[in-house]
Amino acid sequence: MASGISLKELAAELKLAPSTVSRALNDSYEISEATKKKVISMAEKLNYHANPFARSLRENKSKTIAVIIPERINNFFAQVMDGIEEIAQEHGYHLLVYNTHEDVEREKKIVNLLLNGRADAIVMSVSSQTSDISHLMKLHERGLPIIFFDRVRSEIPTTKFITNDYESAFEGTKHLINQGCKKIALLTLGKDLSTTKERQRGYNDAILSEGWELDPALTLYCSHEEDSNVELIEKLLKSSDKPDGILASVEKLAFATYQTVKKTTLSIPSDLKLISFSNASVANLLNPSLTTITQPAVSIGNECAKLLIKKLTKPKHYELLDQVITIPSKITVRESTLVE
Repeated sequence: MASGISLKELAAELKLAPSTVSRALNDSYEISEATKKKVISMAEKLNYHANPFARSLRENKSKTIAVIIPERINNFFAQVMDGIEEIAQEHGYHLLVYNTHEDVEREKKIVNLLLNGRADAIVMSVSSQTSDISHLMKLHERGLPIIFFDRVRSEIPTTKFITNDYESAFEGTKHLINQGCKKIALLTLGKDLSTTKERQRGYNDAILSEGWELDPALTLYCSHEEDSNVELIEKLLKSSDKPDGILASVEKLAFATYQTVKKTTLSIPSDLKLISFSNASVANLLNPSLTTITQPAVSIGNECAKLLIKKLTKPKHYELLDQVITIPSKITVRESTLVE
């Protein structure tokens, strides 16, 4: 296989300075589009391949974006990663994916690793245990570009991508009420999560808008342990105060509800109607099929990556503003909330 030519030889052929050629190949804003096109077509013609490793050492850039997620099995996080990867690859960046498994100690270790310069930028959704954020402040103070999505921390002045959690939970709860539910439970995760707070606010306001009283016993704070979640839900469904509707704020709690119902004499949707935030493609295949609030996961991933790439390619010209960008979710009604 031909080994191609060097940057100097390519520059000589084009009668341009090597620095101009290098900037054109790196898509620098200082170089005109016409020059970039000329350089790229000559590079292809003469089989010029940059040595990305040598370049990353020279620039002290790893061309790597770290993605920190709380769990892999949730379809939402998997789809956000796909969205990030799609854009990152187009720009020659690759992903380093870290899973905190909802464990704040693990999250801190990952952050310490990244403080040593393993990645050029970070996209992150915090664990359900994260209340103290000093480790995240360190990242920000170090000047590492960081963007939060879904589970965000408002204290860190950067861009955050979320969905309309409050409105979605409000609408989801209202949907259960319109389907005849009189006692609705909320299944959710850690109290400190931004998503939990917003979804709980939406649920609370929907209940109060009916003139009903809020019953704290109907909000269940679950964990990432499936067995203990099934136990908690079973206790709720067997109590004298059992709900006839459930809003699950994450899909694994909806799956745990299906599992629990199997152990009882109840059935969905006649005794219990269920709606869940979920990006699971199997929602349609469950029996009965699951009514979902689907988050725009791939779009969120795309937008996170586009912003970071802008920041990484034009650091002097682009700031990550302290802003929250909301991309709305969509409710799809299926059998689990239908009136029989």
